[in-house]
Amino acid sequence: MNTPDPNDSILHASVFGQTAPSSAAASVANDRRVEAMEKVTMAFLTEQRRARRWRIFFRLVLLAFIVLLISLSFMSKDRSKSCLTECTALVQLTGEIAADANASAEHINSALQEAFAAKHVRGVILEINSPGGSPVQAGQIYDEIKRLREEHPDTPLYVVVGEMAASGGYYVAAASDEIYVDKASLVGSIGVIMLNFGFTEAIQKLGIEQRTMTAGENKAFMDPFSPVNEKQKAHVQKLLDSIHQQFITAVREGRGDRLHETPDMFSGLIWNGDEAVTLGLADGLGTVDSVARDIIGVENVYDFSYRPDFSERLARKFGAAFFEQVSTKMGVGGVRLK
Repeated sequence: MNTPDPNDSILHASVFGQTAPSSAAASVANDRRVEAMEKVTMAFLTEQRRARRWRIFFRLVLLAFIVLLISLSFMSKDRSKSCLTECTALVQLTGEIAADANASAEHINSALQEAFAAKHVRGVILEINSPGGSPVQAGQIYDEIKRLREEHPDTPLYVVVGEMAASGGYYVAAASDEIYVDKASLVGSIGVIMLNFGFTEAIQKLGIEQRTMTAGENKAFMDPFSPVNEKQKAHVQKLLDSIHQQFITAVREGRGDRLHETPDMFSGLIWNGDEAVTLGLADGLGTVDSVARDIIGVENVYDFSYRPDFSERLARKFGAAFFEQVSTKMGVGGVRLK
């Protein structure tokens, strides 16, 4: 029988006496790590659930908003049905008359067509507050008013001027049956303008060399970096005179014998409302309410005016309206009624 070696017992005790506490500490540390991981995992899952709930919430809100917009869109498709009893139709022309503006021929004519087509409309008021704009757009609105008046001879159209009906704004007004103004309204500005600038001396002082190349002697028409070409200048003046004459003809035809012409009537000057009545550019003083009540005889006013929808306003906000009507010829500004 073997006798145990005391040294082995000492070694055994020494080994186990040192390692046992170390294993216990490792186990505790491992438990803590597991617990920490569990807490992190639970926090992550909780955050994910919270984020998912918020995503669902915002999606539902967005869906409800879209449904509301679609509903409003459908409700506004046939606004003429909202005028269920006798009413006076109102169409507002506000701001610059331009193809990409609220006061474009497309928007104004569409609103006028709806107003005239409505069963219970007894008269239409076009409320104008505009400094003018494109002669093309103004001419299209003028022509459409004339067409609608022929198509609906029993439905009169009156213009009520707010702050101003100048230039193209007055061009449009001249197509109406009668024009009513405030005594301080600005009326007239019967003329045409094309803006252009010249920089020839400036580029010489800066040492800039002009290197424009063209095929066609008038391709660089009214180039602001070249000296004035008298032949081109005469051509522009002829163009402006022609458009001016169209404006004058429209005013004369629209106002007829009521117009008391003066030498400066078509010079581009403007007058206040009182003076406009005296000159025959307007028929009297009045507001939307007074014309509806006293002239048309129906105080119930229903607004057929164009209103941009949400998507259009959003598109404009983010740059859809960035592209404006500009001349394709360098340095030539757009022709405007003024």
